[in-house]
Amino acid sequence: MKDRQVEVVVGNHAVARVAGAVVLVAHRGPAQPTAESPAVIALESLAELVRDAAEQQPDAPGALVARHATRWLMKHAEQISPGVPIDFGILSAAEHGGVAIFLHGAVTAVLAGADRIERYRGSDAAFTVDRVASAPGRAVALFIDDAEGRVPELPADRGIGWLVEGIAQASGAIVWSDGGRARTPERAPSREAAPQRAQHPLPTARIDPEPRLEPRPEPIPTPHVTATEAPTSMLDSGAEPPDPHQALTQVGGTNPAPRPDPDLQRRLEATAKATALTVKVLGFKCARAHPSDPRSAFCTVCGMPVDQTQAVIEVVRPPLGMLILDDGMTYMLAADAVLGRDPEHSEAAQRGLIPLKIDDSSGGMSRAHAEIHMVNWDVTVVDRGSTNGTRTRLPGYRDWVRLTPNQPMILVQGTEVMIGNRVLRFEPAAPPPFGG
Repeated sequence: MKDRQVEVVVGNHAVARVAGAVVLVAHRGPAQPTAESPAVIALESLAELVRDAAEQQPDAPGALVARHATRWLMKHAEQISPGVPIDFGILSAAEHGGVAIFLHGAVTAVLAGADRIERYRGSDAAFTVDRVASAPGRAVALFIDDAEGRVPELPADRGIGWLVEGIAQASGAIVWSDGGRARTPERAPSREAAPQRAQHPLPTARIDPEPRLEPRPEPIPTPHVTATEAPTSMLDSGAEPPDPHQALTQVGGTNPAPRPDPDLQRRLEATAKATALTVKVLGFKCARAHPSDPRSAFCTVCGMPVDQTQAVIEVVRPPLGMLILDDGMTYMLAADAVLGRDPEHSEAAQRGLIPLKIDDSSGGMSRAHAEIHMVNWDVTVVDRGSTNGTRTRLPGYRDWVRLTPNQPMILVQGTEVMIGNRVLRFEPAAPPPFGG
């Protein structure tokens, strides 16, 4: 994405280009954003996050950006904007020339191919939309939704502006698919190159005007994915209960699932609403008032130390971890789920479990292979009598152990689970302990 034209769309929000990625953050309020606005502070913090990911994985930082952004939401967003959710989106490079899309809140990604438009809406997700898509033939864009939830249409022709680096005021950004002639090289990723907070007014980016007269290459066909197929997650942002189409974050994958039938769609939406962080358990609260596992010395949400001498109270249970698939796909665990190659029509889904479809070419994965259940503060996996079984491997061990059907096993950090020929690893949702 580093050599592509990024065109800024006029508006009252804040956008940055950093290490080849594009970050867009919504500014809330009638006045223009300033260097002290929460949106700009969040933008600078997210830009640093993107820069760090690009330093670690310069060719395809998308999966790492998504993982860091998820933890940033749980640790930093509330400190920057107490009580007001931060809506933002990130476009970054993914493996095999794809584009990684990360959305939270009222922001939409638009992918324009040769003959169709695909949209991923952060407002449809209970927490985030976290997706890897093939690079579209024309452009991929980020827009902040307006008050009515509407998203502007992409222009028929590209403009002449080129956001090279830094921060600009905008309502959106368009990344055109062909880069044109070579541009002035971007600065190498480094902490010194991070956008710096300045005095009023808001710092602007360098935008190079240039006519775009070169012939465009033939568009690259892209797979058809509709907005309702965009995977989402079950973590509530703290506002009113959301209205997602699915309930857990999903990243990656090459074969989009077919559009669910209307009855299934209504059931998924009802399940998501009913399970959106409403389970109450006994626990502690850290100094930042986050609910936490009473057995842990560190907060389950932010990683801060927890006073172990306080009395346990009833708290709303936060997400208890993430399942990271072997191709980088990530599931945020906030509700019971069923895993398999076609779990949507399973009996478990009828019971209200969130179906998580996993592609498998080995023939060894059942339609509804295994289930994930949250019991108090523990995450358990259960094999539901699958034909080829479910295997687990504890961290530090070499051998796999086949689970006894219908007997739950508690997952500890770093445990791997094999279904078919796919492997998932269980990781905590919280950042490392404070100071570690």
